[in-house]
Amino acid sequence: MQANNRFRLFSISSVWLWLGLFALLPNLALFLVSFLDRGETDFFIPVFTLDNYSRLLDPAFIRIFWDSMYLASISTLVCLLLGYPFAYLLARSSKRMRPWLMLLVVVPFWTNSLIRTYALIIILKTQGLINKLFIWLGLADGPFSLMYSDFAVFMGLTYTLLPFMILPLYASIEKLDVRLLDAAKDLGAGTLRSFWHVTLPLTLPGIVAGSILVFLPALGTFYVPEILGGATNMLLGTFIKNQFLVARDWPLGAAASTILTLLLVLLALIYRMSSRKAAETPLTEKGKKKGAADA
Repeated sequence: MQANNRFRLFSISSVWLWLGLFALLPNLALFLVSFLDRGETDFFIPVFTLDNYSRLLDPAFIRIFWDSMYLASISTLVCLLLGYPFAYLLARSSKRMRPWLMLLVVVPFWTNSLIRTYALIIILKTQGLINKLFIWLGLADGPFSLMYSDFAVFMGLTYTLLPFMILPLYASIEKLDVRLLDAAKDLGAGTLRSFWHVTLPLTLPGIVAGSILVFLPALGTFYVPEILGGATNMLLGTFIKNQFLVARDWPLGAAASTILTLLLVLLALIYRMSSRKAAETPLTEKGKKKGAADA
């Protein structure tokens, strides 16, 4: 028993130490730098200022922020519409087929996402597969450009982040009690109604978790917009990267990163609320009341 307690204490301490050194301290350092001034020769100087956050109210940055929010939201929505049916099929498939379907989700992780983004150029370029398919089907008279546009960035984000939506949805749908669906059918609910009133509320934590795992990387990634969107496609992740590596304006980049971190905290609170709501569904409350009445 003592050995188990020591191992548990060592494991928990190691995780907290790792998170403290490589997650908490870097974010705390960024937060502090966001209140400092930029030096002429140094990355920052120890002079307190709020100018970095006031500079984020510039119309140019607000446009970048809303463009990033729009693309991230559309990518998240499409990943949800594509990922939910696949995750449901995966969770309800036979034990023989499930490993093969899961393999389809896991295989993209075996290749570096940067390489997969470059591979999309073969599909989206003027002489790419999409152009050839449209011309062969007679839907286009000649080659058309898809690269260096919002559509190309959207395709890259959706393709790269779709597995991050499927896996939380699969974990949530797999835990769904099938007897609840049978009970809904016995009470006269059709397929659509049972999905809306039973399946969807109980899988809401998976939906929120998958949306967070897709939305935040889509909002903060910089290599997909740079490769597929070109220099004219400036999004939030590219803006932050440029402040640190190109403009050398660390305080402004730290301020933008802090805004992104605060957004992460807000989404984490939404996930916690959705988990509590799913745990306190009317079905659960009715089950508790019924159990108390039987007692």
